[in-house]
Amino acid sequence: MESEQIEIASFLAQYPPFNELPEDVINKVACQIEISYYRANSDIYKFGDVIHDLCVIRSGAVEVYRRDGNLYNRLSEGDLFGQLGLLMGNKIRLPSRALEDSLIYFIPEFIFTELCEKYETFSDFVEVDDNRSRLSNAVTQQKESNELMISKVTALISRGPVCMETDATVRQVAQKMSEECVSSLLVMRQPQNEDESGLQLAGIITDRDLRNRVVATGLDLDTPVTEVMSDQPTTLDDDAYAFEAMLTMLRYNLHHLPILDNGTPVGVLATSDIIRYESQSSLYMVSNILRRQSVDELAQLSKDIPACFVRMVHEDANSHMIGSAMSVIGRSFKQRLLELAEESLGPPPVPYCFLALGSMARDEQLLATDQDNALILDNRYNKELHGEYFEALAQFVSDGLDACGYRYCSGGIMATNPRWRKTRVEWEQCFDQWIEEPDPEALLNSSIFFDLDGVWGKTEWAEQLNTFIVRKAKRSPHFLGCLARNALSRTPPLGFFKDFVMEQDGQHRNSMNLKRRGTAPTADLARVHGLAVGSKAQNSFERLDDVIKADILPKNRGRDMKDALEFISMVRIRHQALDIEAGRKPDNNIEPENLTDFERRNLKEAFQVLSNGQRFLKFRYPYTTKSSKSSSQKKSSKKK
Repeated sequence: MESEQIEIASFLAQYPPFNELPEDVINKVACQIEISYYRANSDIYKFGDVIHDLCVIRSGAVEVYRRDGNLYNRLSEGDLFGQLGLLMGNKIRLPSRALEDSLIYFIPEFIFTELCEKYETFSDFVEVDDNRSRLSNAVTQQKESNELMISKVTALISRGPVCMETDATVRQVAQKMSEECVSSLLVMRQPQNEDESGLQLAGIITDRDLRNRVVATGLDLDTPVTEVMSDQPTTLDDDAYAFEAMLTMLRYNLHHLPILDNGTPVGVLATSDIIRYESQSSLYMVSNILRRQSVDELAQLSKDIPACFVRMVHEDANSHMIGSAMSVIGRSFKQRLLELAEESLGPPPVPYCFLALGSMARDEQLLATDQDNALILDNRYNKELHGEYFEALAQFVSDGLDACGYRYCSGGIMATNPRWRKTRVEWEQCFDQWIEEPDPEALLNSSIFFDLDGVWGKTEWAEQLNTFIVRKAKRSPHFLGCLARNALSRTPPLGFFKDFVMEQDGQHRNSMNLKRRGTAPTADLARVHGLAVGSKAQNSFERLDDVIKADILPKNRGRDMKDALEFISMVRIRHQALDIEAGRKPDNNIEPENLTDFERRNLKEAFQVLSNGQRFLKFRYPYTTKSSKSSSQKKSSKKK
């Protein structure tokens, strides 16, 4: 090989898909390449041109356009183009133009065809030409290796349900469970209206119920089973996936979960049924949390959270599963701390609801997180009579969470702050004011408080407050415009030529913060769209599902956003796991040199999807000042 060909081979070996090819193959390609120079603003290919070469950018920059003249992609050194034309009858579908003086390598079609036929990694790369499809494929590859994602819950059930009707006694139920060698039995009732056909699920009784509610209390064995069963049990449909069952059992600390087909039981999923699955350790983590008797014991147990996190990553759980599991674990710490607080302080003088806010409420919590929480108090709350109790309760929980690794919130978004202990009426007034008068502080609070979940006490109050928020926000275009404008303040770290933009100062200079510049702005987008369509969901993926159903986005944009969020989240998750394994404190910052080629390529595409989403958000919810809004309303009134 001549020196120029050696230099070409060395260049190709740095970039996908050539970096996956054997060295002798790269050398062969280098010997067949032709080189052309294009001045800035000159056309390389026009629509309909004949093409017989794959193009690789050696230096400079190239813009690729759709036939309507809209920009499709901006490419730089190492990127390739023209493959779509080669695969579709040798006709250019996407015109290209040199953005600046550029040097282009041309690889002959026969070499291109040979590489596609012999090397699957090469063909996979070039055949998925659409960047959105490539990102979608990247996410799909992650899902396909995960058994929980593809297994239906019915695949985990080993037998049909054992049932008896409500007229059975405890003795009869115990005998039946012993005969069938099962640890649970479903109690069925007769239909009560025309809409119900056949026996309906009334409750469930387990071997634990028999021990705790019958044997331990010396209850008469002829007692009706309805007096000791758990009525209205949590259930799941038979078309749900295994991971959904796992998350449901995690969230409600269940050991048995009835599975229904159109209301008819088809089985009961027990903890033992999913013990072989990857997230089993998180189930045990939750049950262990609820058995701890002191803050010190909880703090000791919290040291196992990183190992649980890493295990889920190694076993290919997706971001929604990991985020949900970590959030459930966080909620469980709060729930046990609140139990301990009430044991120490006595029962609460008035009912209350303890709120989780932010990522925990969205089921998107990972590691390296602080605590965000608040209190909803009964409207009968009197500060002089009850204030001391709830101040002490909030302090107990906040101190306990900090001891368990959930840092104090530097912004003071905690129930220890008197500002965030309000009655039900005061919270509605607070949200009403934020929506009606969305000043900078109100918008900052909206990004935290509009994601809320009740974890203890009167949890239905949280659901009712969320319903109030959604109903109010949906009818407030001025607020949505302000919220959309605020959501644009955090942009993805992508430069003009699709290169990564690094932090320029501080401890993490020359790195990217994947939370602040990736997952957080994506969650912001999902929140604005979700509120606009009246979605009561908290999770970003579920909000996007509701937005897709509402059909307010351009075609495929919602799916693209979900793929982008999943990919950015998983890169963030995997690198937190690497930090833990290396003995480092996990954070959200990553240096580009620590990314694989696969991550680097698809992360750029995910950031581009986010950038496109932000541009559409600005168009969809135009910002208007309060004065212009009032003026518009006056004009409307005059027309009437």
